[in-house]
Amino acid sequence: MIAIIDYGMGNLRSVQKAVEKVGRDAVITRSPATIANARAVILPGVGAFKDCMENLERFALIDPVLKAIASGKPFLGICLGLQLLFTESLEFGRHPGLGVVKGVVRPFSPTLPDPDRPGGCLKIPHMGWNAVELKQSVPALAPISSGDYFYFVHSYYVEPEESGVVATVTDYGIEFVSAVAFDNVLATQFHPEKSQRQGLALLKAFAELS
Repeated sequence: MIAIIDYGMGNLRSVQKAVEKVGRDAVITRSPATIANARAVILPGVGAFKDCMENLERFALIDPVLKAIASGKPFLGICLGLQLLFTESLEFGRHPGLGVVKGVVRPFSPTLPDPDRPGGCLKIPHMGWNAVELKQSVPALAPISSGDYFYFVHSYYVEPEESGVVATVTDYGIEFVSAVAFDNVLATQFHPEKSQRQGLALLKAFAELS
């Protein structure tokens, strides 16, 4: 069973349906015991960084998340679930994160040049399909190749202090980190559950680690 952490924000049901589509049971939960007993854990997220951190604290989920990561079981962060792992976010101020990954969450510049419109700027949020470039070999990314497209919706990107955690990068006016991986953790800025064939392949490979 895979536990999908419910802290009151995020597209939980679509993540659950995607996991079930690749043949694994998944439960949406706030129960520390269920999270502790799960074979793997997913932390999804949509919304504001500060609000999500406050909800994790309000529902007493910070400790279960950190224990799940420390346990060595497969752990997947999705979108804001990636950003929450970082030291801090600069989204509407400066807010502390879970501190699992040293680094900061930064906003895209509103003046990123659009290569398809001379003199124009790219739209923020970054929304839609974009390609990833693999930077390290990760079991859950084994079905993925550089150039594969995934679905993104975000206005902020992560900037880790250590380059060794970078799993994929993506170009959107700048090259930004679109996934990190270390030990038992994989976290993606893109949404595997919305990324059709390649997204399901990633989720299947992740589930098979447990």
